Amino acid sequence: MSKKVIFSTNQKHAPGKRRCTFCTNQMKDIDYKDIGTLKQFMNGFQKIKNRYYSGVCLRHQKMLATGIKRARHLALVPFTN
Repeated sequence: MSKKVIFSTNQKHAPGKRRCTFCTNQMKDIDYKDIGTLKQFMNGFQKIKNRYYSGVCLRHQKMLATGIKRARHLALVPFTN
């Protein structure tokens, strides 16, 4: 007996693994004065995005969080919207 293999046309391709944007650009540190970069990793309520949504590795996520917190303390980035 041979089994029939049915291929569905509605299957989506498996997404590739997301890479950390800081690792691909070979950035060693995150500057708290670079507000444009910091705002990319904050949502509309000025909260820090999770690693799952931002696609950043653990090492850079920790550096990003401290950079955002420093920018908030120096009033470069608001605490809330």
